[in-house]
Amino acid sequence: MKLIWEKIALRQLKQVAGYIEIGFGSKRKVVFLREVKHITELLLSNPYIGALEPVLSERSKSYRSILVCNMDRMVYYVDDNNIIHISAFWDCRSDAGKQTRHLA
Repeated sequence: MKLIWEKIALRQLKQVAGYIEIGFGSKRKVVFLREVKHITELLLSNPYIGALEPVLSERSKSYRSILVCNMDRMVYYVDDNNIIHISAFWDCRSDAGKQTRHLA
């Protein structure tokens, strides 16, 4: 199993991490990034652990999502070659429609 971060998802992750650092401090940012790493490691051994994302049910891919630190959502899909593509990362308090326009 292989895991790939798409460019926009990485950009979104960096934005969320920056927000956490400014609002809550660098220690909290480290905890957050450690949790993201832990979840990506879980995905490598359990790629279907995330729930199907209802907001994206009409898209061409079967997107799944997993909650990170109770406030953020990591959206991904698994392709036919068993590659996990992390496609989006957003704060759950923001509008999911705006955060996922780029997804097919």
